[in-house]
Amino acid sequence: MPLPPSLEEKTEIPGRRRRFALIALRVVFASVIAFFLSQIKLDYLEGFLYDLRVRTRAAQPTSGNVELVLLDSLSVQKLKSDMKASILTSLLEKLKTQEPRFVVLDIRMEELKGTLEEKKALAEVAANIPGLFVVSNDLVLKGEENSLTLIYPFEKVPVASAPKTSDLKIFAKDNVTRRMLVSYQEQPLLHAKVAATYNPTILDLKVIRGQFDFAGSQQVYIDFRPTGSYPRHSFSDVLDATMPAGALRNKVVIVGQDTAQTSRDYILTPYSREIMAMPSAEMHANMFDTMILNSAPRMAPTWLNAVLILFISILTIHVVLSMKPTAGLLLLGETLLGFTVLCYVAFWPLGVWIPMAAPVLAIFLCYYFFIPYRLIVENRRSWEYYQKNKLLSQVEELKTNFISMMSHDLKTPIARIQGMTDVILTDTNAISSQQREAVDTIKHSADDLLKFISAILNYGRIESEGVQLHLQSKDINNVLKEVIRKHEFLAKVKRIQIVSELEPMFPIPMDSDLMKQVLSNLVENAIKYSPEDTKIMVSSEEKGEKVVIQVADQGPGIPAEELNNIFMKFFRSKNAKSSPIKGSGLGLYLAKYFTELHQGNIFVESNYGNGSTFTVELPIKHGGIHA
Repeated sequence: MPLPPSLEEKTEIPGRRRRFALIALRVVFASVIAFFLSQIKLDYLEGFLYDLRVRTRAAQPTSGNVELVLLDSLSVQKLKSDMKASILTSLLEKLKTQEPRFVVLDIRMEELKGTLEEKKALAEVAANIPGLFVVSNDLVLKGEENSLTLIYPFEKVPVASAPKTSDLKIFAKDNVTRRMLVSYQEQPLLHAKVAATYNPTILDLKVIRGQFDFAGSQQVYIDFRPTGSYPRHSFSDVLDATMPAGALRNKVVIVGQDTAQTSRDYILTPYSREIMAMPSAEMHANMFDTMILNSAPRMAPTWLNAVLILFISILTIHVVLSMKPTAGLLLLGETLLGFTVLCYVAFWPLGVWIPMAAPVLAIFLCYYFFIPYRLIVENRRSWEYYQKNKLLSQVEELKTNFISMMSHDLKTPIARIQGMTDVILTDTNAISSQQREAVDTIKHSADDLLKFISAILNYGRIESEGVQLHLQSKDINNVLKEVIRKHEFLAKVKRIQIVSELEPMFPIPMDSDLMKQVLSNLVENAIKYSPEDTKIMVSSEEKGEKVVIQVADQGPGIPAEELNNIFMKFFRSKNAKSSPIKGSGLGLYLAKYFTELHQGNIFVESNYGNGSTFTVELPIKHGGIHA
C-alpha cells in the first residue's frame, strides 16, 4: 500500500500547479499579442529598418558586366542640346562599333525631339543593332507578347517589359524603389532574360533567390549598390570617340539621362530619399546585376518571424511581471541589442532579411501593456503589507505593554518571597535540613525568576526606546572585580576557577549599571555552560583608542551555523534548548544592545567543542548617547 503524501508534498503540489498556471497564462497572453502583431501590416516601419541595414552594409562589388551611358549636364553644354533624335542616332552608331552584347534604352521615345526624318533614321539604326531594347513599364498578358510596340516611326524597334517599381500605394508606401519583377504570368521579363546570358543557372527561374509572389508576378528585392557604383560614360565621351575600342564589348550598356531636369528620370532608393537620389538608368543596372549575381535579399520564413515575436513577447511579459525594474530594463535592452545584431549579421554576409518591426514593437507593446497591471498588483500588495504591518505594530505594542505590566506586577510578589525566605533562613529558631533545603530552592527559584523579569523589563524598555545612558567616569576593572566576586559562589559549586588578568587603566565614560549587566551576563553564561573542574579567563587591556574585555571559557562551544544568530532576541542554540540550563534568550541580545549604546562592539569567537571567547570593545574618549 503506498504511503500518503507528506505535509510538505501536499503544500508543494498546489504551489507548483499555481506556478504552472501563471506561466501558462503568460504564454497565452504572449501568444495573443504575437498573433495580433503578425496580422498588422508594418511595411512602412519594416521598410525603414530594411533601408538602415542596406545603408550600413559594406559596399558590394558589381559583376563588371553593366555600364552606363548618360546624357548629363556637361554633355548638354558641349552638344548645346538636350535629348534629340539626331544625337541619339549618332550615339547608337558609335555604340555599335563597341560591340556591346545588349543596349538598353531607358528613354521615352515618344517624347524625343526632332523631325520625322530624324526619327525614321533613328528607328532604322536602332532596329539594326542586335540586342537593343527600349524598356517599358507596361506588362503584357501571356500570349500577347507582340502587342507591346512603340508609336510610329519606332514600331520596329524592339520593346521589352521592364517595369520600374516603387512602394507608392503598396508595401511601405514611401515611394522608395526596392523591388523588381522577375516574371509575369510565368514569362521572364527583360532583366531575367538578359542576366541568363551571363549566368545560365537562372534560366530556371525557380533558382532565383528571394522570390515572392505578388499580383500574378514573381518579384525580388533589388540588391542595391550606392549611387555611382557602376562605370558611367557621358554622351560627349562616346560621340567624341574618346573611349578605347572594345571598351564596351559584351557588356550591358544602359542609355539614359542624368540632367536633373525632371524627377521622372530618378528614383528614391534605400540609400537616399532625395528626389534625385539615383538615375533610372542606374536602377536598371542594379536590377541586371541582382539577376546576374543572383544576389537578391532573401526573406526569412514566416514561421521564424512568428517564433521571434512569440519569444520576445513571452520574455517581455516575464521581465515586466517577475523582475526588478532596473534588471528587467537591462535584460530587455540586451535582448533588443542582441536581436538587432542578429538581424544585421544575417543581412550583411548572408543576405537574409529578418523582419524587425513586429518583434521590436512586441517589446514596447508588452512592456507598456503590462506595466500598469504590475503597478496595480504592487500597489495592492503594498497596501496589504501596510495593513499587516499596522496590525503587527498594534499587536507588538500590546505585547510590550502586557509584558511590562506583568513584569512590574510580578516583581512585588517575588520580592515578598525573597524577603520571607531571608527571614526564615536568618531566624534563630532551628529548622530541619530538609526544610532548609526547600527554602534554599525557593530562594534560588525566586532569584532566577527575578533575573528573567529584569531581562523582560529591559527588553520592554528597549522596544519602547526608553533606555538612556547615564555616563560617569568609572574604572572598568572595578566593575569586572565586582562581577567576578558576585559569581564566585556559583563558580565554586561547579569547581570552576575564574582567572582574571586585568591591565591597569584610566577610568572611561560609561553607564556602570548597564555594563555590569553586560559583563555579568557573559561571566554567568561562561559558568553555566562550562563543565566542572574547568577555568574561565577574564581579561582587560587597552588597545589604541579602545578598552578590550574578554571572557573565555572551556565549554562546548557554539556551532558555526549559529554564530550569526546568538545575539538575536529570544534565540537559544539547539544544545542550550536540550540542556537542563534555563534561559530567556535575551541575555546576549541585551548585552549587544547595551554595548552598542556605548558606541562599542561585541562579538564571539568559537570552535565547536573547544570553548568560546566573547570580546567587548568600548571607546576610551567618548561614550554613547540616548537610545
